[in-house]
Amino acid sequence: MKDRILTSLIAAVVITGLRAQAVSPVPKLVIGLTIDQLRADYIEAFSSMYGERGFKRLFKEGRVYCNAEYDFINIDPASAVASIYTGTTPYYNGIVGTRWMDRNSLRIIKAVDDPAHMGIYTSESTSPQHLLVSTLSDELMVATQGNAEVYSIAPTREMAVLSAGHAAKGAFWINNETGKWSGSTYYGSFPEWVTTYNDRDGLDFRISSLVWGPYLPVTAYRYITSDVKQLTFKHNFFDERAEKYKRFKTSPYVNDEVNRLVRACLTKTNIGKDYIPDLLTLSYYAGNYAHKANTEYPMEIQDAYVRLDNSIGDLLEMVDRQVGLQNTLFFITSTGYVDSDPKDPEQYRIPGGEFHIKRCAALLNMYLMAIYGQGQYVETYYDRQIYLNHKLIEDKKLNLTEVLNRASDFIVQMSGVRTAYSSQRLLLGAWTPKIEKIRNSFNVSCSGDIYVEVLPGWSVVDEYSHHTKTIRDTYASVPVIFLGHNIKPEILYTPVKMTTIAPTISHFMRIRAPNAASQSPLTGIRK
Repeated sequence: MKDRILTSLIAAVVITGLRAQAVSPVPKLVIGLTIDQLRADYIEAFSSMYGERGFKRLFKEGRVYCNAEYDFINIDPASAVASIYTGTTPYYNGIVGTRWMDRNSLRIIKAVDDPAHMGIYTSESTSPQHLLVSTLSDELMVATQGNAEVYSIAPTREMAVLSAGHAAKGAFWINNETGKWSGSTYYGSFPEWVTTYNDRDGLDFRISSLVWGPYLPVTAYRYITSDVKQLTFKHNFFDERAEKYKRFKTSPYVNDEVNRLVRACLTKTNIGKDYIPDLLTLSYYAGNYAHKANTEYPMEIQDAYVRLDNSIGDLLEMVDRQVGLQNTLFFITSTGYVDSDPKDPEQYRIPGGEFHIKRCAALLNMYLMAIYGQGQYVETYYDRQIYLNHKLIEDKKLNLTEVLNRASDFIVQMSGVRTAYSSQRLLLGAWTPKIEKIRNSFNVSCSGDIYVEVLPGWSVVDEYSHHTKTIRDTYASVPVIFLGHNIKPEILYTPVKMTTIAPTISHFMRIRAPNAASQSPLTGIRK
């Protein structure tokens, strides 16, 4: 009798121990999903058209921060993703945008260009060389001595590489010319499972048969007011010829294409299959077709959110089947910006005008010549920034502070200008919340000497890109959603900073936060 009792007690202890071992203290897999141009107001506005598997599940089972904020200005996909995964701003991480003016060469460079590393399935030479600090993926690889499985999958090169960081095992994006999933020799040998996908299931085999039309009855799309009266829509990507893959990447079908490669990754690799935490960074697209304004394609943007809802649902179910949501920590957020709306129609008499940075630079140079004598005082301009000729100023033995102050005072007098910030004012001047956000966007190696702040309602004409952007300072809320491993469901409206994501995920994985991430982790999110 005593033997049976003792045996039962031992069995109970062993079983309890096994159960305790089965519950991992850290998630087996972390999945970061950044959705380009996702709008919190659209998630809510179109909610009646959703099913139960996507957004509704996230809001029911996830911890939702409805008002997350980027702590810098001029956000775009590259600067947003870099900020999410480094836990800091462009001032420290070096990624001020997808493109910027290089001060040394006075040429426009792209955020992930690097001629030292060849492209794979692409002619683009790529690396994260301009990313100046560590990322979440870097810290995970260091902590696991390179044993973690870390991959990045995104429609665009910048989002793939900047979320992969320096130490990932692969970053993959869709080639604009061929539709193949591409990579870089920077990350070592190209994985066989991606090559197999390209050879057997690549987008180029299917794009001729893909046609985007309404997912729901057309009467369901009634949530955007527009002068454009659409009865229906139909986009055949193959008809776009040279632009077909670029157009495809601005449709909701690109999210399903990301999911297809995720499925191959989960099936063909060891990701999420052991107790070493792994990281998979993903990107979706939620902007409008061909980067046009929502007023031009009101039905498409609504359909895009319906299909995005389905893509999220498919992703959650796929991961649940193959890894288990209890073993996976999801975080889902947005790049926090949208493509610019056109200027308001004249008949509504909303104040505005056009500001030409090229004309601004030319007038400023004439003004400085009138004061200091002949010379090219303005070296170049780019994206509301003026770059002065420091060598000329030094050769003429001029006081740089005086020149900056005179230049700023002159620019402020121009039509459409609210104020002009010199680099010295940003770095050394009195603190204000506005100055802090502009300073966080500043980086010595690529930012101008003067940043011109244009009035809301005015359109900035960019001579380099031949685009016109209408300035709107409207507050844009960005959602951050945590789901899965030990997450306590709750919807919160307290503002949080986007730079808290990286230290929070690091805390969950029990690794160091990225080396420039100074924010503390979010608390109270565990069950």
